Amino acid sequence: MDQSAPNFPENNEIEKLRLKLKSTSLPSDLYDKANALIERASLALKYSGYFTSFDQVANYIDWITALPWNKRSVDNLDINHAKEILEKHHYGLNEIKTRILEYLSVMKLNIEKVKTSSLGEGINFMRAPILFFVGLVGTGKTTIASSIAEAMGRSFVRIPFGGMGSALDLRGQSRVHPDAEVGLVMKALRRAGSKNPVILLDELDRVADHARADIMGVLVELLDPEQNIAFIDHYIDYPFDLSNVLFIATANNTGNISTAVMDRLEPIQMPSYNDEEKIIIGKSYVFPKIREKAGLSPEQLSIDDNVWPSIVRPLGFDSGIRTLERTIEGICRKVARMIVEEKISSIHITETNIKQFLPRW
Repeated sequence: MDQSAPNFPENNEIEKLRLKLKSTSLPSDLYDKANALIERASLALKYSGYFTSFDQVANYIDWITALPWNKRSVDNLDINHAKEILEKHHYGLNEIKTRILEYLSVMKLNIEKVKTSSLGEGINFMRAPILFFVGLVGTGKTTIASSIAEAMGRSFVRIPFGGMGSALDLRGQSRVHPDAEVGLVMKALRRAGSKNPVILLDELDRVADHARADIMGVLVELLDPEQNIAFIDHYIDYPFDLSNVLFIATANNTGNISTAVMDRLEPIQMPSYNDEEKIIIGKSYVFPKIREKAGLSPEQLSIDDNVWPSIVRPLGFDSGIRTLERTIEGICRKVARMIVEEKISSIHITETNIKQFLPRW
């Protein structure tokens, strides 16, 4: 007679957790810890028929097996390639581009030094100050960070700090709490799928006042190479090495950022754009990209050169290009609808018909 345990659905779920754990490369002590949790759940199900914390155990196993403990992308530190990417996506900003290329050059030399060193990956080459783009809304802070990631061949993930109300949002909450969650740093790594992504810490100056001190404390740990080699998320409850992450930060101003955090940042001021610069950016960078996203070809939608001053400044001066992007998006949407509904083959926007295409705010 077969004395093995009945094949209840619960046993199948336990087996799935075991397989998931075995198929993932984890640090050995974390593996042992997770395996003990699974065996405890298995025994509880076997002898009592239920285990109240099964969902918590399953969620924990799901998280630790999804994190990129050993996965990393191969860096592309070809400076000419980086220069091409920056020129492709950004008009002007020559001083900022120069600074970025210098930063990548230093990184490349240090990585090469690590490769030839007997100490190998034990050396933390990310000891340079974190790039910190400061400027008004719409001046290109986020897009230039994304371009750095593209140039390096790394995943790009954004952590928004606007309105953040607790340091636990970053560091996670202990699993003893019923509604515990993983922090935003670990969530970013899971989305990135590698241990060396570019993580954008966006709008550091806009955290909630009551939580500012605690959040700045976690930021110091994130950005300090002496500490981020063993960052502990309260939910994961195991050190994760963040030394391979390239952090980039942004803010509208530096007034609300602590001195300890500022000491680890290298502020780079993003300039405002005048109308002439925005016309070039609109024509050569923004319009082609948005037109393509709207499913329109250059033959279906074209804009006369004389119209661009009205597109650039529909409501008065704006230091960034966010309003310009919204205006062009509105134009493309209206044209797309006209082509679909009215069976028009193409539209050329001129000074005589521009008003019907400009959004009405």
